[in-house]
Amino acid sequence: MIIGIDKLGFYTPPYALDMETLAEARGVEPAKYTIGIGQTQMALVPITQDIVSMAANAAQTMLTEEDKSAIDMILFGTETGIDHSKSAAVYLQNLLGLSNRVRAAEIKHACYGATAALQLAKGHIMLNPDSKVLVIASDIAKYGLNSGGEPTQGAGAVAILVSANPKLISLDNATSFFTDDVMDFWRPTYAAYPYVDGKYSNEQYIRFFEQVWTDYKEKTGLDFKDYAALCFHLPYSKMGLKALKPLLEEEDAAVQDRLLARYQEGTIYNRLVGNIYTGSLFLSLISLLENSQSLSVGDRIGFFSYGSGAVGEFFSGQLVEGFQEHLNQEMHKDLLEQRQALSVEEYETMFADTIQVTDQEQDFTDRPDSSHFRLAGIKDHKRLYSASGNKLFK
Repeated sequence: MIIGIDKLGFYTPPYALDMETLAEARGVEPAKYTIGIGQTQMALVPITQDIVSMAANAAQTMLTEEDKSAIDMILFGTETGIDHSKSAAVYLQNLLGLSNRVRAAEIKHACYGATAALQLAKGHIMLNPDSKVLVIASDIAKYGLNSGGEPTQGAGAVAILVSANPKLISLDNATSFFTDDVMDFWRPTYAAYPYVDGKYSNEQYIRFFEQVWTDYKEKTGLDFKDYAALCFHLPYSKMGLKALKPLLEEEDAAVQDRLLARYQEGTIYNRLVGNIYTGSLFLSLISLLENSQSLSVGDRIGFFSYGSGAVGEFFSGQLVEGFQEHLNQEMHKDLLEQRQALSVEEYETMFADTIQVTDQEQDFTDRPDSSHFRLAGIKDHKRLYSASGNKLFK
């Protein structure tokens, strides 16, 4: 049975900050951001968007009524959950109008959660070939104003529909994963922002890629020459190159040139959004598919997923017949181009505009936000969402 990615949807909030503007405000040479880490813009998230509303916005652009009737599982990967108990997937079931006959769960392991969800979805489809699984990767990366991680912040969601006989990518069964208990990035339940050992985290990312790539190559006999492209988890767009380049040195020039060219195409959207944790790998895939003119049916794409703490996995898939007809390039480019550019002062005001821990009702309906789904407010400590037309969901 062929199982894989049937559809892809993406959403990011309608606000952005230019990285050169941020660099100048912070007294940093702009090239440190634009070249050093490879970021051009950073997505900014208003109080009207959280992981649930972003996920709903990403999914609603791609799901048909036929898709909705076939979905019997929602797996929501995130590391910025909104509740210690209630799954974000349950909110999503309601917002999207999906059947009550659906399994719904939230999966957490730093930036790896959505990859774990994808692999679980494959197993479910294998047992239930007529069903579809909605996999969500939705996150908000915040490190604090003037912090070392500030230029790698971002926000967004990727929705992945998994099915038999997919329209985009068939996923291979072979995979390689590696787990080790390392403290490179973590956020205790009492902490507003994560703790990061940046240099150590980079080292672990590189180590984990080498581990899973070497193991995968031994299992499958596939080498770099067999791949049209590789997609990486990208906390910033230069990160994947640090892991890839050392292992490419022994390859011939044609292989190196091909993989490096496709790598750059796979970072175009990430450069404009920033880090979206669980969604970063899959945003890179969307960027690759929608910006490359060199991909063909049957091309194999490799994926490296990394979640600090740490888990790494390498897997691959092949583009299926007609994949080009099921992309949303214009919609996604419009989404990115139509964002409102904010000043640093406006960004800092938005950053400080957060949900308060209070018994008082909080109403966000007066905040500007053109997105279809949005967080409307808080009442009795319960989140209220609205859709276009002001329909409220509790």
